[in-house]
Amino acid sequence: MTGMSDREKAFENKFAHDEEMKFKAVARRNKLLGLWVAGQIGKADAEAYAKEVVAADFQEAGDDDVIRKVKGDFDAANVAMTEEQIVQKMTELHAEAKRQLFEE
Repeated sequence: MTGMSDREKAFENKFAHDEEMKFKAVARRNKLLGLWVAGQIGKADAEAYAKEVVAADFQEAGDDDVIRKVKGDFDAANVAMTEEQIVQKMTELHAEAKRQLFEE
């Protein structure tokens, strides 16, 4: 019976680790996105802006809250950027975030 218990515990630990890594990858992607957007719209404090983008992700499930914030900031800065372009950049940065986490 301990064999099943050990396997179950190992599965639970792997699941928890995988979920934590997903969370970290999304948070890092959002930070990278914030830094990129800050450069595009001329924000003086890119790190502070990146933190705003990371915080925006906690408003609702999914990426819509982040896209909405970034798109609004592009619009406010009169920088032409479509939602599709933002999503494409998010996809690129997600791959970069996962790569960075893997290297740690």
